[in-house]
Order: sequence, then structure tokens, then C-alpha cells
Amino acid sequence: MTLRALIFDVDGTLANTERDGHRPAFNAAFAEVGLPWHWDESFYGTLLDVAGGKERIRHYAERFDPATAKRADFEELLQRVHEIGTRNYQRLLTAGAIPLRADIGQLICDARTEGVRLAIASSSRPQNVVGLLQANLGPKADTWFDVIATGEVVAAKKPAPDLYLWVLKELDLPAHDCLAVEDSAHGLAASLAAGIPTVVTVSDYTIDEDFDGARMVLPPAQRFTLDQLQLWHASADLSNR
Repeated sequence: MTLRALIFDVDGTLANTERDGHRPAFNAAFAEVGLPWHWDESFYGTLLDVAGGKERIRHYAERFDPATAKRADFEELLQRVHEIGTRNYQRLLTAGAIPLRADIGQLICDARTEGVRLAIASSSRPQNVVGLLQANLGPKADTWFDVIATGEVVAAKKPAPDLYLWVLKELDLPAHDCLAVEDSAHGLAASLAAGIPTVVTVSDYTIDEDFDGARMVLPPAQRFTLDQLQLWHASADLSNR
């Protein structure tokens, strides 16, 4: 079966956005609103089991600062922190502080040249995804993707398959014609539950996770090409015959 579409996760897959973007953006937001919180690189990795920025802030407050979580204005505070964090993240993007992983830009360009459709399935906010693409690939780079699905289009985030199922519907393609590219066990669980063959490119934060069921698991910093993805997709088709 021919590979007709690549579906990319974003955080940790296209770029190290969690470590280099969201984490410092939230730390600055905490300081701005007067919260004595700080997420260092190591600790932030433990928070990534919770999908979504707002959910992560809520989880941290409830577990590590229950007094703040019980504040009458906590929901308003959570919303404010998230909005400030998003603005800070956009500033980091504009400053060129969140580059794509080394091989990803070339891979996306090669896919466009060969007529392989492109899609995004990410729990991030839409402006974060579009900003990352435009900052690294050009002001119209988001239009290269037939579908950009973010956490706001479905009720259940990864590891639920809803986001990937939504992408497949929008692409109007069967799962076996696509290949997902993920970096985490949660993302892999979501794509596999949607029936999509998946390649995992491990990030620093996901190196110890279980990736059983992936077509290929690549260690951090290992580059890969469109030719390799097409080969791994073909092997998935052969194994299902």
C-alpha cells in the first residue's frame, strides 16, 4: 500500500517544544502572577504524563500546592497563567528559540515534493502549532498541511484515539494509507488505537517509555528520511497481509 499521508505529533516530535518552549514560558508566567513555582528540566519531564497545559497546571497545583488549588479564584488564575504562558511561548518562537528537530524540515519538504499529504495531530493550542511551523518553515508553512488538528477539536486527548480519528475523517483516508510520527507512549497508544501504523522518534523526555507496537523506534537525535518512512510503512502493510 502506498503511503499517502504523514500525520505528525508536535511537542517532542517536530521540536523540543516542551523543554525549550512551554517549560520556560510557564515559569515566566508563574513569576508574573506571583506564584512561587518553578519547573526545572528534570521535574517537568514528570509532568508530561498529564496531557495539555491547563491540565498540567491544575495537576501541579492540586498535588504540590493545594492551598492555591483551593483559592476561590483558582479557575481564573489558571486561565490567566495559561494565556500568559501562551504569549511567552509565541515570543520564544519569534526569537527563534524553538527550532525544528534537525531532519524534520527536510522531511516535510520532501513529502510535499513527492505528493505525500501532511497533517498534524497535537494536543497543543492551534496558535502554538501554526507559530512553530511559520517560525521555522516560512509564513505560509501551515498551509502545506491538509489538516491541523489540535486538542480543542475533540473532548478526549491522547492516549484516546479521538484526535487521530478526526484527522482521518478530515483527510478522507483509511488508517492503513497513513503513517503517524510520535515521540511518546501516550501518542503511540492514540495512533495505534486509531489503526494507524506509527514510527516513534524518541525525545529526551520519553526515552524510558514503552513503545510496543511501533513500526520503528528511533533514539534521540537519530535522523530519518521520507524514503525510510515509506519503507517502514510498506513493512506494516506486508505484516498485515
